[in-house]
Amino acid sequence: MAENEKTVVETKGGKVKGRHQDGLYLFKGIPYAAPPVGKRRWMPPEPVEPWTGVRPALEFGKVAPQNALSIPFLEALHMDEPQDEDCLYLNIWSPGLDDARRPVLVWIHGGAFNMGSGSQLPYNGSKFAVRGNAVVVTINYRLGPLGFLNLNEVTAGSFPATGNEGLLDQMAALGWVRDNIAAFGGDPDNVTVFGESAGGMSIGCMMAMPSARGLFHKAILQSGVGSTAVTREMAVRVAEQFLKVVGLGPKDVDALRALPVERLLSADMELRVRMAGPGEMARVTVTAPVIDGKVLPVVPLEAIKQRSAANVPVLAGTNLEEWKLFGMMDPDIAKLDEAGMVKRLQFFIPPEFVPGLVGAYRNARTKRGQATTPFELLSAILTDLMFRVQALRVIEAQHRQGAPSYNYLFTWKSPAMGGILGACHVLEIGFVFGIYNDAFCGSGPAADRLSQSIQDAWLAFARAGNPSCKSLGKWPPYGDQRITMILDKECHTQEAPYEDERRAWDLVPELASRNL
Repeated sequence: MAENEKTVVETKGGKVKGRHQDGLYLFKGIPYAAPPVGKRRWMPPEPVEPWTGVRPALEFGKVAPQNALSIPFLEALHMDEPQDEDCLYLNIWSPGLDDARRPVLVWIHGGAFNMGSGSQLPYNGSKFAVRGNAVVVTINYRLGPLGFLNLNEVTAGSFPATGNEGLLDQMAALGWVRDNIAAFGGDPDNVTVFGESAGGMSIGCMMAMPSARGLFHKAILQSGVGSTAVTREMAVRVAEQFLKVVGLGPKDVDALRALPVERLLSADMELRVRMAGPGEMARVTVTAPVIDGKVLPVVPLEAIKQRSAANVPVLAGTNLEEWKLFGMMDPDIAKLDEAGMVKRLQFFIPPEFVPGLVGAYRNARTKRGQATTPFELLSAILTDLMFRVQALRVIEAQHRQGAPSYNYLFTWKSPAMGGILGACHVLEIGFVFGIYNDAFCGSGPAADRLSQSIQDAWLAFARAGNPSCKSLGKWPPYGDQRITMILDKECHTQEAPYEDERRAWDLVPELASRNL
């Protein structure tokens, strides 16, 4: 098609002009809600402010304010985009501006609820859209203290912020998709949300939120399912500490609203250092979704067990060695011994359950001929605590309610750092979007096949709620046989992989984990 192909679309807020390039229509930086600035800071998102004329949608919108995190082998995730509180924008890739009603996939980025954006390089939706004749949407949402700080109780309602404003932003974006995506060639009645880490955790929370029902029809949760949501009591204590850091009191509403973004971010960083541990306030994620009793009524898993998302097909899974990415950021990890391993596990797991878990993992790994060093045991146990076991519990809950539920285990290993990272956290993202580099992800024909198979499965699931596809073959539901798709050089299904480790968690109460 010619470059001057019609690229103006009328939305509920006004007309936007995108670009037609390489067989795709691309729209960047479309506002889906009013700017959350001034008196809207820490408030739920409000409807987008209509405009007149044609608004250019040729450049990505500014991203949510955030502190930088530099990881040498993850250059693609570095953030160098302009930041602003006015950040509620989305981006669209579509094969056609027609009435074809294509399946819609909405990506929710990760980043520990503190980092990231929908416009980061790895989240380019072009390959997905072309391969699957689908519409791909990526979004920004408020992060850190601006998106996940509960101020309602400490300010006696002066700021009715529940700590879930970032989730409400995501819901506002999904509402915008429902109301507008047909004009971009998408089907508003076939929307799949997919996300990784904090993105997957956000989806798990939205599956539990009454106000999110109907905004999406299928869910793909990668390395996160909502298990990091904090209690209201913990959120209040975090807010109290935050006020102490910035030197303001509960009644200093105007001063809070006027705090420069730079001060908010420096306070967020200081709070993270304070809460790094040890102590009863210690946490990995300082600002995260809050079980406030209203927006997020109860623990997400408990709500899902009570059929909060009974009709939502789910595809969820994890990477085999998620925690190794975090372990490599610890300068003292090379000195880890048995006592140090136990101490670290007790930070997350009540002490009475630690010996049983360590013994079960040591025996299982020994039987498979795998290393049982303190680092390897710690990595395996924390990977399952934080990611795999939580995902399986959501899948099991959905299965019991009759919703199609599928599980994967991504075992492809990163070549970075001599292979020590293994199948670590975030590694699968490059294969999902088809944007992977040789240094971190690997490359070559096997990598190409894996990426194409994952894309085909994700697209098949988005289209019809079943990830079976030509490139992967039949992918049965998880079911009582615990059928899992192993994603690696040779993809295949397997019944109950790593079952000895999974069974060890049956003896640990679901809510016993802490400090996540």
